[in-house]
Amino acid sequence: MKLIRLFVFLFALPLFAQQGGMWIPSLLEGMNENEMQNLGMKMSAEDIYSVNQSSLKDAVPHFNGGCTSEVISPQGLLLTNHHCGYGQIQSHSSVENDYLADGFWAKSKSHELANPGMTVTFIVEITDVTEQVLKDTESASSEEERQQIIERNKQNVVENSPKEEWQTNRVSTFYGGNQFMLFRVETFKDIRLVGAPPSSIGKFGSDTDNWTWPRHTGDFALFRIYADENNRPAEYSEDNVPYTPKHYLPVSLDGVEEGDFTLVFGFPGSTDEYLPAVAIEQLVETINPARIGLREVALKEQDVFMRKDKKIKIQYASKYSSIANYYKKWIGESQGMKKTGVVNIKKDQEKEFMQRVKAEGLENEYGSILSDFDKAYAEYEDYNLAYNLFSEAFVRNVELLRNGFQLYQLEQILNNRGKQSFNDRKDNLLKRFKSSYKDYSAQVDEKVFEKVIEYYAHEMPEQFISNELKQKNKANLTQEIYSSSALTSYEALEDLLKGNPNKVIKRLNKDLGYTFVKEQAEKFYTEVLPTYRSKSLEIEAIQKKYMKAIVELSPKEARIFPDANGTLRVTYGQVKGYSPKDAVYYEPVTHLEGVVEKYVPGDYEFDAPQKLLDLHANKDYGRYADKDGKMPINFIGTNHTTGGNSGSPVIDAHGNLIGLNFDRVWEGTMSDFFYDPVISRNIMVDARYILFIIDKYANATHLINEMKLVHPKSKDNSSK
Repeated sequence: MKLIRLFVFLFALPLFAQQGGMWIPSLLEGMNENEMQNLGMKMSAEDIYSVNQSSLKDAVPHFNGGCTSEVISPQGLLLTNHHCGYGQIQSHSSVENDYLADGFWAKSKSHELANPGMTVTFIVEITDVTEQVLKDTESASSEEERQQIIERNKQNVVENSPKEEWQTNRVSTFYGGNQFMLFRVETFKDIRLVGAPPSSIGKFGSDTDNWTWPRHTGDFALFRIYADENNRPAEYSEDNVPYTPKHYLPVSLDGVEEGDFTLVFGFPGSTDEYLPAVAIEQLVETINPARIGLREVALKEQDVFMRKDKKIKIQYASKYSSIANYYKKWIGESQGMKKTGVVNIKKDQEKEFMQRVKAEGLENEYGSILSDFDKAYAEYEDYNLAYNLFSEAFVRNVELLRNGFQLYQLEQILNNRGKQSFNDRKDNLLKRFKSSYKDYSAQVDEKVFEKVIEYYAHEMPEQFISNELKQKNKANLTQEIYSSSALTSYEALEDLLKGNPNKVIKRLNKDLGYTFVKEQAEKFYTEVLPTYRSKSLEIEAIQKKYMKAIVELSPKEARIFPDANGTLRVTYGQVKGYSPKDAVYYEPVTHLEGVVEKYVPGDYEFDAPQKLLDLHANKDYGRYADKDGKMPINFIGTNHTTGGNSGSPVIDAHGNLIGLNFDRVWEGTMSDFFYDPVISRNIMVDARYILFIIDKYANATHLINEMKLVHPKSKDNSSK
């Protein structure tokens, strides 16, 4: 089988051709290695990824399924973002011991806090298994049959590929289903909280500064991996010991300057770099505005209560942050794509693509791709909008609706799988509900419900709105539900779910909250979801064909990288400022002076601890100040990152930790769909600020003593 060439399909100027892209670490030799070394890297591809010896990949595990982390000591000390560990910090907090407000620092390993359910996963080996997975697919009579063959082949590869008993095999798909890679992994399940700064440091600027530059946020937290006596994964036990890593990252004390090489290693979640213009246009004009608008009304109502009540602020801190994160991201994403003219750029690329199709005489195979896209997306639009509105309202932003939807799914399990499956799912739901209702306020949720349902009914395509929702006054509907439904408290819901499954369902169907959800869910399942799925599959098939054509027809000087899919990737670039608009230039590094400039006493976003202010006033920065005597906090670079890269290590030319990735600039959030080297920038916490907070602010010098602190720039100077 012809191996897929790894090039980037970007029509950027040659000056920027060496940046952008999310590369598979096992395939860096050759072009990528040369590009990184031209940008200043002193390592080899083997130093980054190796199966035969320890390498950087062995220090970079997937953190709890959604973020990235890195091992920074020989005792399994783990660094990630404060926002990645926010839920765990919150779960250990109370009004009496508010670790969100005050921070937490374990004085010794015996004081470290367990986190049931938390995991970190290391990649052991990556292998191309495309030939095995695509075996016999040529004889398939339909796309459906082809997918069935692929799924059987994937399962066969997973079951028959070598692994240790404590390891797991997984197959992931690349290039729209044109390449498949096997990942051998090992997952650790005893992860303990070691340290976290107060939110006034870890979330300084909060939602106002989120996705923006300049930033002054110490977005980091420390955990520790524990293993059994054989250094293997194990469930939590007091007998477990700190994990001894295959590799850990030394931490640089030398800081960064504009033009320095940066390598970001991590698990980017999802990108769609190769979507056609019609898809981008639908996203910007229809889908994003709907999602943004619905989240905006939810956030507004939560914010009112959080500012008035400290208990509610603690209960809703993580939920509010989660909703606000992508709300603001979508705003910047849409604005960036409009400003850059991505739709027109994509159309120009498509014209060039069609010229290549004609030049190669492949009109019969690829000539209808773009018109197929146009037709499919036109038919998809209302269903796509309805799907997103339902997901936002009934799955993400209103707790009563989300819980009711889970109960609706429970009723379907009884109907389709029987009583045993019903009882198993019910028990799991009750455990989840017991945890989630701890941070629930019916008063808050009622206001959110009213505003979200108003918005939902107004924006949903009319053919998908239930008669009750069309006719009822939304305020009256809300009052009726929240004054009577058992879904507003855990105790009432627990009582509702007791007993024989048939009696449980009978009681559920008398509950106003549940019956409201059920009516909307049934309309969604019967009138939206089937067509949404069929159209999604149709578009997916066209996209797969388009991706195959791009790979085949792109010139040799192009650089095609696979979209992010939650697997381990490398992205490389340089520390670099940028100009967001005319006559404005942003420097690439911020300092502690910026915290003082933004400081607003008592404000939940811009307050700052008095001790931090005192350290600044006294210029008590220890060995962590830069050469000008200032305390650096954040810096930006040209690394191509996305969600999932939160917590990724930022690594220098020699393989040392220089920073911690945590965000992107607002103007560049469109990089999930189009990477523009002029304005796409990732935002990182300077490693020196992390060390400064641990050492000078928290006095947790025992943690500093675990690490290996280095001065790598002396190597660079000695070689000049």
